[in-house]
Amino acid sequence: MLRLILRRIGMLIPTLLIASFAIFSLQQLLPGDPAVTLAGGTQATPERIVQIRDQFGFNDPYFVRYGKWLRGAVRFDFGRSIASDKKVRDEIVRRFPVTFGLTAAGLFIAVVIGGIMGFVSALSPGSIIDRLAVGFSTLGISIAAFWLALILVLVFAVQHRWLPPSGYRAFSENPVEWARFMALPALSIGLSVAATITRQLRAALLDVLDAPYIRTAWAKGGTTTLIIAKHALKNASIPVVAILGLLLSVLLGGTVIIETIFSIPGLGQYLIQSITLHDLPVVQGVTMFFVLIFVAVNLVVDLAYMVLDPRVRVSA
Repeated sequence: MLRLILRRIGMLIPTLLIASFAIFSLQQLLPGDPAVTLAGGTQATPERIVQIRDQFGFNDPYFVRYGKWLRGAVRFDFGRSIASDKKVRDEIVRRFPVTFGLTAAGLFIAVVIGGIMGFVSALSPGSIIDRLAVGFSTLGISIAAFWLALILVLVFAVQHRWLPPSGYRAFSENPVEWARFMALPALSIGLSVAATITRQLRAALLDVLDAPYIRTAWAKGGTTTLIIAKHALKNASIPVVAILGLLLSVLLGGTVIIETIFSIPGLGQYLIQSITLHDLPVVQGVTMFFVLIFVAVNLVVDLAYMVLDPRVRVSA
């Protein structure tokens, strides 16, 4: 078990190195002279261009610049923002709890709705509930999160005025207001993930309930609660856990657009604003931070998968 964990962790290092190289290379995609673009384009002064060249070391060879940036990234130091002159690290630390709260709320909605609908649907295949669940999963996967966000704002904020259309309140200041402001953004990113969980859990439960050991448990007179809770649900959750890393990536990726739509001061809004301003240190820092989160989440999912499925440990 320990050997497998160390092997999985070791496999993450090449992934992070490749990702860091790709992220650092973003500056090569800037049109024309990167120093002129970052200094303000046509409005850049010669002094500002020289300052940007010194800050990013554009006079040094490419791999020398990459080495310097990587050394800083390892220490979680991504430099200073061109627009605000604030440390990117400090802004990430300040804004990450906002994005984490939105992602956690979206995941909670996805697991509750998707879990209940997938579970009930699998227990009554072919029923009206099952058809509604299948229709919900198909519709939820097909609808884009940003389009759903606009519809939710139109219905719940503009027409009925039940929830605020945008803005943010910190959880530490007022948990109730935080929940009100998070409701629509969390629904926007959570419903599509809930649709995926519904479909995966329904299919997995149907397969498990038709397995020979489940039929044997029924034949021995096992109760419905015992059979489903002890045998069926645990095995059916394995495929859901396997895709959980991808689902969390969808949630975190959705926050980039959703935070901009709802004016939430998280990492997503910070990233979009920095792209607009050609603030390269912020773009590189936030993107690398997202990569670190994705890698960490996938590692946790792999470990959870090994706990749920002993065959993974044996094969390793």
